[in-house]
Amino acid sequence: MSGVESAPVIPRKDPTALVVTSIAAPNAALRSLAHGAQRRGLRFLLVGDSKSPTDFELEGCEYYGLAAQRESGLQYAAVCPERSYARKNIGYLLAIRDGARVLVETDDDNFPRDAFWAERRRHVEVKRVDELGWVNVYRYFSDAMIWPRGLPLEAIRREPPRFEDLAVAAVDCPIQQGLADENPDVDAVYRLVCELPQSFRMDRRVALRAGAWCPFNSQNTTWWADAFPLMYLPSQCSFRMTDNWRSFVAQRIAWENGWSVQFHEATVWQERNEHDLLRDFRDEVPGYLLNSAIADRLKALSLNAGVGALADNMRRCYSALIEMGAVAMEETGLLEAWLRDITEIHVESLQCD
Repeated sequence: MSGVESAPVIPRKDPTALVVTSIAAPNAALRSLAHGAQRRGLRFLLVGDSKSPTDFELEGCEYYGLAAQRESGLQYAAVCPERSYARKNIGYLLAIRDGARVLVETDDDNFPRDAFWAERRRHVEVKRVDELGWVNVYRYFSDAMIWPRGLPLEAIRREPPRFEDLAVAAVDCPIQQGLADENPDVDAVYRLVCELPQSFRMDRRVALRAGAWCPFNSQNTTWWADAFPLMYLPSQCSFRMTDNWRSFVAQRIAWENGWSVQFHEATVWQERNEHDLLRDFRDEVPGYLLNSAIADRLKALSLNAGVGALADNMRRCYSALIEMGAVAMEETGLLEAWLRDITEIHVESLQCD
């Protein structure tokens, strides 16, 4: 399949940026993303790492190698470890500093559909899940026994409330997770024992109220400016858990602000990069063992409402993860560098609204 099409250039009123991190040479997925972004006047920032090609060049893509990252003046860029998916944080910061008000993130093996480039709305009227606890959101989009990576194994067979019984609500969703078809974001247990490819129904959207948990990833996710600080990806933990555990922190803090997380139809399909499934399984074991306990610990924290409280709330959440042994102590200094950068950049960006 090809994600390249000849749509006309569409001007954007609100600055939107697309962020990816990759060590790949320009491949079909990256070319499709660059083409679509260029056609629509979106910035596309790609953050490299130590294994990235030294001569990376792709029209429609702003590439930042290690040298450019370190010369950016960002405190986080000076301390972020190499060979880490968390280098994506640098892309977020660069885009925000340059005026992005909406950030869309994906990965280098996801191909965008036309709907990926459609206008995004933060305030929506959708079916809302009001039941508390773990929700297997994938079950609203598929009749298959399928679950998102990061959902506790003890919750995968728990049926969510019937979609037809959910009430429609007007919700504020500054965090929105799009699904991915063909090779969706599932864990190694699923890949080892269940069937792929899988695709999802396209006619549903749901939002989760405070107290309802579902992991979300960094593969097809949209963030609005108020929630930008919550994009932080930890590096001192399993690679397979970094975006899941970010999602738990983000959801917990979102509750204090009356924000919901929306899950919507697949606007990308994935042709997955080569993976060692047993290695993925090993790296996901901390999630199988800790995710329920992490949710319980975060739920019990005393947090404060307001955009101005996000930084302190994040410190409390990550301190809890460190105390649990989920994240290493070294994360503290990295988080502080992120918070210093994002606080300065975020305050300036909000003042521009």
